[in-house]
Amino acid sequence: MCSARANPRLKQLRHAYGFDEVAIVPGDVTLNPDQTNIDFQVGDFTFAIPVLTSAMDSVVDVNFAILMSKLGGLPVINMDGIQARYDNPDEVLDKIAKASSTEVTAILQKIYTEPIKENLVGDRVRAIKKAGAVCAISLIPANTKRLAPIVAEAGGDILAVQSTVTSARHVSKSYRGLIFSELCEQVKMPIIVGNCVSYSACLELMRTGIAGVLIGVGPGAACTSREVLGLGVPQITATIDSAAARDEYFRETGKYVPIITDGGFRKGGDVCKAFAAGADAVMLGSNLAQAKEAPGRGYHWGMSHPHPALPRGTRIKVGTSTTLEQILFGPTSVTHGSQNLVGALRTAMGFCGAATIKEMHDAEMVIAPAIVTEGKSLQMTQGV
Repeated sequence: MCSARANPRLKQLRHAYGFDEVAIVPGDVTLNPDQTNIDFQVGDFTFAIPVLTSAMDSVVDVNFAILMSKLGGLPVINMDGIQARYDNPDEVLDKIAKASSTEVTAILQKIYTEPIKENLVGDRVRAIKKAGAVCAISLIPANTKRLAPIVAEAGGDILAVQSTVTSARHVSKSYRGLIFSELCEQVKMPIIVGNCVSYSACLELMRTGIAGVLIGVGPGAACTSREVLGLGVPQITATIDSAAARDEYFRETGKYVPIITDGGFRKGGDVCKAFAAGADAVMLGSNLAQAKEAPGRGYHWGMSHPHPALPRGTRIKVGTSTTLEQILFGPTSVTHGSQNLVGALRTAMGFCGAATIKEMHDAEMVIAPAIVTEGKSLQMTQGV
């Protein structure tokens, strides 16, 4: 007699959505775009536009940081990169831009083996502050304990601690990891932490006392973590889940910790969808790397090249389209949505009747996989 076979436990999957699979439903009431308020607040700082720069060497140097701050956004400069390793970063950036596609990864790996110089970290912060700009610095967790005090002493305003995947609890046999609750006590500046993509990880990070969370694993144009490691959640779902964590934390504590959707943006419509999904701000990389003022010389590359055995991220050619101001505010003569991103956000908010970013969070969204192709056959065949 055969015994009854137990039913197997099967892993259950849920559908996750990216920018191209959803659409925003216009509201019943509309609003003039110039009546929208898109202020973004982190800690005691308020910014006129809810846009941060990706902390990547191809996007931000001292001059770009100063310009971005003057335009109302929050520049984040990478202090684990070229700006903190070389006295003459422009020469190094030229070398990267001129490298052939077959040799660039090896060149990047070699460039990032140069040790970080603590004096340069302080010098870059002071140069940005001297110009009257807000200075946000990005560090990887392994360097944060050593370099964060230098950033603070030099007058840094905001600290971003970033890695491919960040959690509130890290297990290691070899060292005591970075404890965010302790860091918040030691460093008297708002701390933004990333990156994560889930409700539980986001909520745990907020409970450590940080001031903001970056959302996204592997969506960036120059990032290959999804291909190399298989990690990630499409940005709409990651943002919705993390927004739920933010709202739960607010119910628990009365403290509102903003979430910042980081990466995967191509056009203004993607930016608008991120806010409808629950983002308080967006972090842009390849979009801004196309600016004439960007240090990448028309190129953009990921920040995981330094790994000696498993380099991730790739240099891509984004070209140089126009000025940073035109990318953010227009006017634009192109029809594909890569410029006047702030104008696109205000217009979408107006069509949804949302006067503020928090009201935009309530905009209805639908699953719409045909949203980018429906009726667009001529545009696609003619390359418009």
